[in-house]
Amino acid sequence: MEVSTTLGAVRGLDEDGIAVFRDIPYAAPPAGAGRFAPPAEHEPWSGVRDATAFGPTAPQAPRVLGEMDMRAYFGEGWHRGEDYLTVNVWTPGPAATGSPVMVFVHGGGFVAGSGRTELYDGSAFARDGVVLVTVNYRLGIAGFLDLPGAPANRGLLDVVAALRWVRDNIARFGGDPGAVTVFGQSAGATVVGGLLATPQATGLFRRAVVQSGNGRGAFSPEQGARVTRAAADLLGVEATAAGFAEVSDDRLVETASRLAGIDLRTATHTDPLAGLSPFSLVLAAQPADALVAGVDLLVGTNAEEGNLYLVPFGRYGNSTEADVDALAARVHPDPVRLVEAYRRNRPAAGDGEIRSAVLGDALFGAGTWALAERHTGRTFAYEFAWRSPALGGELGATHSVELPFVFGRTGLAGVRGPNRLLGTGEPPPGLGALVRGSWVRFARTGDPGWPAYRTGSRTTMWFGADSGPVDDPRGAERRAWGSA
Repeated sequence: MEVSTTLGAVRGLDEDGIAVFRDIPYAAPPAGAGRFAPPAEHEPWSGVRDATAFGPTAPQAPRVLGEMDMRAYFGEGWHRGEDYLTVNVWTPGPAATGSPVMVFVHGGGFVAGSGRTELYDGSAFARDGVVLVTVNYRLGIAGFLDLPGAPANRGLLDVVAALRWVRDNIARFGGDPGAVTVFGQSAGATVVGGLLATPQATGLFRRAVVQSGNGRGAFSPEQGARVTRAAADLLGVEATAAGFAEVSDDRLVETASRLAGIDLRTATHTDPLAGLSPFSLVLAAQPADALVAGVDLLVGTNAEEGNLYLVPFGRYGNSTEADVDALAARVHPDPVRLVEAYRRNRPAAGDGEIRSAVLGDALFGAGTWALAERHTGRTFAYEFAWRSPALGGELGATHSVELPFVFGRTGLAGVRGPNRLLGTGEPPPGLGALVRGSWVRFARTGDPGWPAYRTGSRTTMWFGADSGPVDDPRGAERRAWGSA
């Protein structure tokens, strides 16, 4: 099965009636000094390029989250090779015309992940009549370290380049370039939020889905410079693009792993990622405060996001009042008022629940509410509340647990088991079809199936054992973050 792209022909596979094309370049290999340059045009190829197998990934270290087995989410680590700025495409068939297109930007803390992990197989979307595209982009130091002499946010610029490739090529795979929905999760969702504030991305997509992202998760230039200085000191090089250009990928990956935990609080800014990642977008204004793309927006979080960063490490059950107060001081300008609001709203909660709730909203909730409040186009909100029974039932409705439902992968072995995302047992029947169906309907029509988010009601779709729309389900905690 062959398709001709603007760079050359590619040969894919028919997999159970779905046409799949893997490892198609959208930009030149980022090698040497090019690792710190804007994405460049890939050289055309002659003949037919094999697109039947996944290719290399961005340089990265294996990512481990305590007791959790997250390989279905992060992948197995670094698959070496320079030509990794690629896309993978699942389509109902290249002969089709006008299918909606969904472009997925993976998460992984800005340092891990790829579009080739088994969780992101696009077959279910293709069976629903959608052309599904997954994207690899630069990570870690190459993708997000703010370097004098290099453009900022190179990983985001890669996604813009991938969207240009989609615009120019997706009709050849049966997709409609005028009906593109870009969606991302976690760090990928924060990148999608950044796209909403990036003029170069205007017109490249019609709709956006932000799953557990952070519209206020960007570092200020001062914070970005603090990370750059720390990385340069570890490497013993000048804190410039020229200084980093001579450093090998292996050393960059090793150094990125040593940067975790930097305190990014400044006189004017709290730490938007609570010390969990030394990388993010670096912007003078937060995406939620600088929106330029008037697209349809679907935005939401999970009900217990913070559990993933506490439970697998044994930090949930032994949380103390001091832990809660220290976290609040790191992420909020008025930590005493913040903690009081959460304890008042959750009078029966222990310190572990309060700590998790504050952490989850610092990382995802506050920025999600800000996007929903400030976006001027049609906006729809959701909260995913089904509780995973993993890790003895403590994992709950944590970060990333919605992804198997979105991708129709709840039966995947890699997400089933006592220490994997979905735990043991069976999730509620029909929940996966409801979630993915809502995403597909949104991509087709701009309406996922429930009332739009408006400041009078703040209607939010609640996905769980009993799904349905509710009004402003966590208003008191939302207001504690300054969302009126």
